[in-house]
Amino acid sequence: MALDQIDVDKLEEGQEQAAGKEMSFLEHLEELRWHIIRSLIVILGLGIVLFLFQKWMFREVIFGPTEPDFLSYRFVCGLSEAIGMGDNLCFTPPVFPKIATGFGEAFIISIKVSFVMGFILSFPYVLWEFWRFIRPGLYPKEQSAARGMVAICSSLFLTGVLFGYYIISPFAINFLAGYDIPGVQNTPTISSFINYMIMFTAPAGLIFELPVIVYFLSKVGLVTPEGMKQYRRHSIVGILIVAAMITPPDVVTQFLIGIPLYVLYEVSILVSAKVNKENEEALR
Repeated sequence: MALDQIDVDKLEEGQEQAAGKEMSFLEHLEELRWHIIRSLIVILGLGIVLFLFQKWMFREVIFGPTEPDFLSYRFVCGLSEAIGMGDNLCFTPPVFPKIATGFGEAFIISIKVSFVMGFILSFPYVLWEFWRFIRPGLYPKEQSAARGMVAICSSLFLTGVLFGYYIISPFAINFLAGYDIPGVQNTPTISSFINYMIMFTAPAGLIFELPVIVYFLSKVGLVTPEGMKQYRRHSIVGILIVAAMITPPDVVTQFLIGIPLYVLYEVSILVSAKVNKENEEALR
């Protein structure tokens, strides 16, 4: 064998040993620290960019559901006309002022909204950094099984956020802003409005991760499709409770989020059944 071939073989063998070398606890912490730092840099970077364009962000995005020409209102009205009901289903949000009571409240809210939206937009990258950290600790078979998980989780999260923004927010704003008590003027603060907008969107993004959570729980045997089918009726009650927690006390809005949640539950049963079948085949 040629000398250069021996050197190459030794080099490759040394690289494989280095790649397979176990890291100490402090080395794991150092690795995790850099993943967190890179994630924070991306979140802060997007937050700063959004803060520089805050006028557009508030006008077009944050206050979008409060405008009569918002996409959801136009879609419902167009659907009403398409099914022959005229404008019976058409609705628009009531006009209401949004005030800032504190001296620096407007500035603080601008920063808060910029970085919350920065986190939402950077969620796929943050998830990718998390996956890069845990991937070396998985077996090749586990890495292969989890392939595409970052894209799936990111898609589900962003779909949930968009669902909360375009479906939950318009109905919730219409109900809450239009609800009044005799002798009381409903004048929400900007802080209250922003907190509710976050509540309508971010939790919906997390709830849409249900199939992924069921996937991993099924992998370790904590969830089975038979068990999920057995507790289907209980899940309906739980779904309605969750919908009531993240939406105003409006029956229409609760059903708007309850129905997709139930669909996700049924999809999760199929996911659990597939994982259960794979586990049984692996034991043979």
